[in-house]
Amino acid sequence: MQELHLEPLGGGINIYVTKSYHFSTDTILLAHFANQRGGRRRVDLGAGCGTIGLLWLKDDRSLDVSAVELQKDACTLMQKSAVLNGLEEQFHIYNADLRELKNVLPFGCFDLVACNPPYKLSGSGILNPEDKKLLARHEAECTLDDVCEAASRLLQFGGRFCMCQRPERLPDAMESMRRFDLEPKVLRLVQQRTDKAPKLFLLEGRRGGKRGYMETLPTLLIEDGKGGFSREMLDIYGNYKTQE
Repeated sequence: MQELHLEPLGGGINIYVTKSYHFSTDTILLAHFANQRGGRRRVDLGAGCGTIGLLWLKDDRSLDVSAVELQKDACTLMQKSAVLNGLEEQFHIYNADLRELKNVLPFGCFDLVACNPPYKLSGSGILNPEDKKLLARHEAECTLDDVCEAASRLLQFGGRFCMCQRPERLPDAMESMRRFDLEPKVLRLVQQRTDKAPKLFLLEGRRGGKRGYMETLPTLLIEDGKGGFSREMLDIYGNYKTQE
């Protein structure tokens, strides 16, 4: 295990991170986006160090959150964070392959599934020689189809699947969602600032949803035009990086 240190998530919640297992703004945006419409029983697929689940529980400790992660070291890290924050009963950690969840988690029972999947197609771009980062950034162990199939199996009818991805993968994401009965229902683009192209999208699909309508939300701007965070980003971060 690499050297670990604590990062505050606000609300008195702290998370253990390492060089290989940490979180980014994308993770925080996905947790917030998925959190907007509720749902008590939740799953985070490819949970890494557990940031999304801990952010959800920071806001509501009555939730029942499951985190699925393939890499054992990351699961150990999550378990340490769960114990540290007194969340062992609400935060359930599974060292498992999301492609093989039968007999690991019950199918058709969850209200919300989220995933921050690998952004790059397998074999594209420069491969990171460190296996942990390779798995996180490239589709080395799971594809968009794998993720959407797992989400579809876990969700109850009408349950929501939320993901983030790079804009160039938007057609792939929508096609994959529909392939597994997850109808795209809400889309939001994320830009660094107004003179830049979108760098990320947030997409929600509904299990068994009716085709024909998708809500497109206003673009989320990260910067305010003066180099600082926008008002909305400050609201999303809330008390992140504070202990209040």
